[in-house]
Amino acid sequence: MALGKLQKVLISESLDPCCREILQAGGLRVQEKPGLSKEELLREIRDCDGLIVRSATKVTAEVLEAAERLQVVGRAGTGVDNVDVEAATRKGVLVMNTPTGNSLSAAELTCGMILCLARQIPQAAASMKEGKWDRKKYMGMELNGKTLAVLGLGRIGREVATRMQAFGMKTIGYDPIITPDVSATFGVEQLPLDQIWPRCDFITVHTPLLPSTTGLLNDSTFAKCRRGVQVVNCARGGIVDEGALLRALQSGQCGGAALDVFTQEPPKDRDLVNHPNVISCPHLGASTREAQSRCGKEIAMQIVDMATGKGLTGVVNGQALSKAFAPQTKPWITLARALGTVLCMAGKQVQGSVQVCTLGTSLKEAGSYLTPAVAAGMLAGRTQKEVTLVNATLLAQEAGLKVTTTHSDVAPEPDSSTDLVQVSLQGTPHQVTGTVQGSTPVLRQINGATFKQPAPLSGPVLIYRAKASDTSALTTLTGLLSKAGGQLLSYHSSSTVAGEQWSIVGLSAPLSNLGELKSHVTEVFQLQL
Repeated sequence: MALGKLQKVLISESLDPCCREILQAGGLRVQEKPGLSKEELLREIRDCDGLIVRSATKVTAEVLEAAERLQVVGRAGTGVDNVDVEAATRKGVLVMNTPTGNSLSAAELTCGMILCLARQIPQAAASMKEGKWDRKKYMGMELNGKTLAVLGLGRIGREVATRMQAFGMKTIGYDPIITPDVSATFGVEQLPLDQIWPRCDFITVHTPLLPSTTGLLNDSTFAKCRRGVQVVNCARGGIVDEGALLRALQSGQCGGAALDVFTQEPPKDRDLVNHPNVISCPHLGASTREAQSRCGKEIAMQIVDMATGKGLTGVVNGQALSKAFAPQTKPWITLARALGTVLCMAGKQVQGSVQVCTLGTSLKEAGSYLTPAVAAGMLAGRTQKEVTLVNATLLAQEAGLKVTTTHSDVAPEPDSSTDLVQVSLQGTPHQVTGTVQGSTPVLRQINGATFKQPAPLSGPVLIYRAKASDTSALTTLTGLLSKAGGQLLSYHSSSTVAGEQWSIVGLSAPLSNLGELKSHVTEVFQLQL
C-alpha cells in the first residue's frame, strides 16, 4: 500500500488506558487530548498520522483537509456516521472501526429496554422516589408469548434475538443481507417488512443509518402496526422518525418507546424525552467498562498491526485492502500498479474502460485488490492528489476511467503453471501482461509483442519501440547514460511485430533529456516503478 510509516496518533476522546499502552508498546507516539474544540482539533491534527475517536469527535472534510499526514481514522466502536468516509476515501485515508467491540453491551441494553417497557420499571422507580406507592398504575405485561421484530440481524440483532427467546418471545425479523436460512439458525423467521408490522408486539432496530433506513419507522409503518406496539431504538437516531413516533404515542398507536439515541444529541426538543411512555438514555449502548476496554484494545491493535505491516482489519472504506498486507499478495499489487502505469504511457490516455483479467487459480480472488492497484498506476503523476489503494477507484471514476475485472482459471499457456495479470485498454490495441517471478514483478507482453525473458518492472525503467533492424537506439542510449554518469542495469527486447521491437531498459537513475534518443525510435517513455 502507498502508505507511509505511522508515527504519531492522536486520541481525541476518553478511552480505556489500554488503548494508549498498546499503541506505545507498538512503537507509536501517542497524544491524548479528549474534549478538543473544533478549532483545537484542526490545530492538533496537522502532524498526526492516526486519529482515534469515539462518537463525539466529528471528523469532517475540513478536519481531514487540515490533517496533512493523516493515514488512518480509528473509530473505537461500530458506527462511523461521525466520520466523513467519502472525504477520507478521497484523500486516501483509511477508516477503521471495531464492529464487535460493543455488540454485547448494546445487545444487553436493548434487552433491558424491552424489559423496562414491559414492566414500566423506570417510571415505577421514579414514582417510589417521589414517595408514592402506585401498584395499580404500573400494570405491565409478560414477554412470554409476545412477538419481537428485530430489524437488522447483524451481530447485535442476533444477540438480542437469542436473549429474548429465553423469555419465551417469538422472534421475527428482516435483513436485506442475512439470508433466511442463516437467520433460522439463531431462531429468527425472516419476513417482508409489510408482513412484520401487523404481527409484532415489540420492534427493535439494529441497522446502520443509511438513506434506505432513515425513517424506517414512520407514520405509514406505525399505521400498519398493532395498536399499542412497543418500539426500541438503541442503534442510531433517525431510523425511527421522531415526529411520527411522538404522534403515534399521543394517539396510543404506539404504547411505549425506549430510546438510547436521537437525531440530535443531546436532543433540544424534549417532547419525546418528557412523554410519560418514553424511556430514554443518553446514548449508553457502548457505555460499559467491558465494551470501552474491548473497543480501545481492538482499535489500538488494529492500528499497530497496520503500522507494522502485520495486517489490516476493520476497514470501512477499503475492505479488499485487508489482503494487501499478505506477503504473497504484495508483489502482485506492485505488478498491477506497474502494469497500469505502462499501459497509460503506451496508450497515452487516462480515460476510457480498462479490463483487468487475472489468469490462474491462485489469482481467483485477486481482482478486489488488483483493480485499485491498476487504477493507482494509471493515475500516478496525473492528479494533484496522492493516489493510494484507498482512493484510487474513486479518483479513477472522477477522471473518467472505468476499471473492471474478469478471471479465468484456465492455464494461460500450454504446459505452464504461471499465473498472469493482463490489462487492456478497451477499444484500442494497447494491452500489457505481467507476472511475478519470486517476488519481482515482470512484464511478459506489450501490445502483442512477447518478451522471451520477462523484463523486471522496478526502479527507473526506460521503454522504447523501434525498428527491429535498427540498433542505433541502444547505441545512442548507451552514450546518453555514459554522459550522465549512469549505468544500464538490464536490457530486454521483445519479439518482432510489424517489423518493430519493444525494449525495456533498467537504469541506475532516470535520464534528464531523451531528445537525442527520440529520433531513433517510434516512441519512448521513462517510468519510476
